Amino acid sequence: MAKIVVDVMLKPEILDPQGKAVAAALPRLGFTFAKDVRQGKRFEIEVDGDPTPAQLADVEKAAEKLLSNPVIENFTVRVEK
Repeated sequence: MAKIVVDVMLKPEILDPQGKAVAAALPRLGFTFAKDVRQGKRFEIEVDGDPTPAQLADVEKAAEKLLSNPVIENFTVRVEK
């Protein structure tokens, strides 16, 4: 069984108020390591066996049409074993 992962993030030019809120809260909680924070989404899709090129192409289409908003978000598709 393999896992296809789709990571969705706001495009760099789009404001991220949730990421800004997390970035502001971290130092108040004693965490000073972060310069900036951006929030995104992760989708994990399990398939039997190794994903075929056709399955990966279908996931790309689903990511473009359903899992992301291509106007304001970018996405990547990768396979995790």
